[in-house]
Amino acid sequence: MRGTSRASLAGVRERFEPVLTAAGAQSSTLGAQLFALVDALDSSGSLRRVLADPSVEPEAKATVVAQVLAQADPRTVAVAQDLVRQRWSADADLADAVETVGLDAVLASAQHDGLLADVEDELFRLNRALVSQREVRRTLVDTTVPAEARGGLIDAILAGRATPATAQLARRAATAPRGRRYVAALVRLSDLVAERRSRQVATVTSAQPLSVAQRARLGQILEQAYGSAVQVNVIVDPDVLGGLRVQVGAQVVDSTMLSRLADARRRLAS
Repeated sequence: MRGTSRASLAGVRERFEPVLTAAGAQSSTLGAQLFALVDALDSSGSLRRVLADPSVEPEAKATVVAQVLAQADPRTVAVAQDLVRQRWSADADLADAVETVGLDAVLASAQHDGLLADVEDELFRLNRALVSQREVRRTLVDTTVPAEARGGLIDAILAGRATPATAQLARRAATAPRGRRYVAALVRLSDLVAERRSRQVATVTSAQPLSVAQRARLGQILEQAYGSAVQVNVIVDPDVLGGLRVQVGAQVVDSTMLSRLADARRRLAS
């Protein structure tokens, strides 16, 4: 998203957060209804263009989206109306914004139930389980495979062992990939969980497992470096030589940060 769209989305998310807090566990239902709106926007270019068109009066767009969501919870209708009243840099940004707010809603339900950390761990484990499963990953984003079949595949992989929020979000990523690779969708979800927990996520690749003390110490180092709490997820890869590979968001620790990495190695070894 470009600047205008980012600002519009940030404002809506901030205004919707108290609603999600009050909704508690019901937030997951609001999320599902927002996903239905995403599907409607993705399937109808004319609807998407009208609702994102800055030349159309905001209240006219609010009326249209209320008609689309005639059977939805009033709280879902209200946030959808807030979204269409905003300005968007591109038509597609509106659908992406609705999806983000829907994801926020499902994660808020997990937070209400005290399960947000479990969701974060389950998403990471699912991601790792799919690393060596190339055909499964392809199937999960293959739109020639019926959406229900893709969702059923995720249900089988999770086999009832995940929290309701993880199951809902993982299934949604499979049934509505929206042009994303499945693993990329999981990473996006993990980032949203980390944001909700006020944490960044560091994916650390190491030749050997890190001890609890080493993970904690690395987390402290990264927290000092990035100025916020960091969730450390460790991937063990015997092919990695000479220490650690640390990725936080799009940033990877490489030769441009050798001094910080060398310091981390010394402190982990001590």
